[in-house]
Amino acid sequence: MSARKQQLLKEHRRKKRLVLLGAVLALVLLGIFAPWWSVPLALLLGWVAHEAWFADHLFYSPGDDYRYDFPEAQLKLPVAIGAHGLHIAEGALADGYESLFLQVRVKSTWLGRWLDPQVLIEGDAQDRQDFERGVDGIRYLNLSGQGAALRAGHLRLRGRHCRLDSQGSLHAFSNPDYAGRRLLVIAPHADDAELAAFGLYSRASEVAIVTLTQGEIEAEHYQRLGLDKAAAARLKGRLRGWDSLAVPLWGGVPAQRCVQLGYYCLQLPAMYAEPEKAFGSRESGESDVRSLRRHNPLTLPADADGVPSWNNLVADLVALLEHFRPEVLVTPHPQLDPHADHVHATRAVQAAVERSAWKPETLLLYANHLHDNDRWPMGPADGGVALPPCIEALPADPLWSPVLDADQRCDKAQALAMQHDLQGPLPAKKRLRRVIQMALAGRRWPATGEDEFFRKAVRRHELFWVRRLR
Repeated sequence: MSARKQQLLKEHRRKKRLVLLGAVLALVLLGIFAPWWSVPLALLLGWVAHEAWFADHLFYSPGDDYRYDFPEAQLKLPVAIGAHGLHIAEGALADGYESLFLQVRVKSTWLGRWLDPQVLIEGDAQDRQDFERGVDGIRYLNLSGQGAALRAGHLRLRGRHCRLDSQGSLHAFSNPDYAGRRLLVIAPHADDAELAAFGLYSRASEVAIVTLTQGEIEAEHYQRLGLDKAAAARLKGRLRGWDSLAVPLWGGVPAQRCVQLGYYCLQLPAMYAEPEKAFGSRESGESDVRSLRRHNPLTLPADADGVPSWNNLVADLVALLEHFRPEVLVTPHPQLDPHADHVHATRAVQAAVERSAWKPETLLLYANHLHDNDRWPMGPADGGVALPPCIEALPADPLWSPVLDADQRCDKAQALAMQHDLQGPLPAKKRLRRVIQMALAGRRWPATGEDEFFRKAVRRHELFWVRRLR
């Protein structure tokens, strides 16, 4: 967990303790001046209200503006927003600009403090993008795939439980279709490639997928099979290793173009800090990365000794760059995605690029996790992907947001359903919370799977930040 994430969580817990203290004092007063049964009733109603409306992990104010600094040369157009649609100057948006983001102030109505504010997008395709309850700030709607309707003047926005300003700015990006380039997808864990880029890699003409870790920790679910902690972790690592090689075939990527490096979950930061030292698994008792490499299509430097060290990881990545010769690397966003393994996966990639004789042209950066909002993308599955919360401006990278049709979204959902780590049963507390939120907050979850990623990742858009390497 990043230092910023830890600070946000610390502040969130401090505020929660103050609220709980106030609630305890209120209950004490209620117990003194009201009938005895009012206290348990108040406790029950307070808990239901918390689960319905206050259980989201939101580490910023809904009134904060999102801050994005885009490259100065990128196209920015004024937009008028009215009942008859979005209006831009005639001929201002050329045909090559298809990744489109509308910067506009969104303000919730009173009902939008209890039900998720939604913007309905009506153009060549119907879309919906949700925001924080009580939103009152600058947000960025994703209009990618709606360029033809916008140019024709029949793209309309309609707020539900919120209002939009009458003026906004359209940020437009022109990109090649990277599915036509040689791709190398870097997945810190099995399922990261599918969550971030299944739509992209399933269309790619030439792609390889490299998974860095076994993902073996937090294997309590497998202890129900009668295994001890270490054996359960080994089984989970084997299963997720198999997932990393087998599931991409559903997207057209054969196992011969998938590589499992077999390093250990949550050990990449320690490896980075001490590059020559070996860091075995925290839970499985293993310390030899060769245990999951027998199905790899090529021999790599760490196959010589199996040592789980940073130097071996970087050497492996150098060999893979020079073998697959990718033009584009798909890897986690090191400033936006706070997961420690994700941050250090991209650090390892950058170190390998510096050492490699082969130099890719472009990084496509993705975020499967966020610092300060664990519901993003907000709203139900199949909706669009508005830009994530960004309270502190990121590096000024262009954006690319390819569109997934209904068939591609269905295939992506099934790819996630094959991932063992997304198959676990939903805890009873979360299941009850969902029932309460469905009844009181109007939220819905997809039928494709219970894990939250079936809602967050199976979307109309995939989203990448584009960083040029040369």
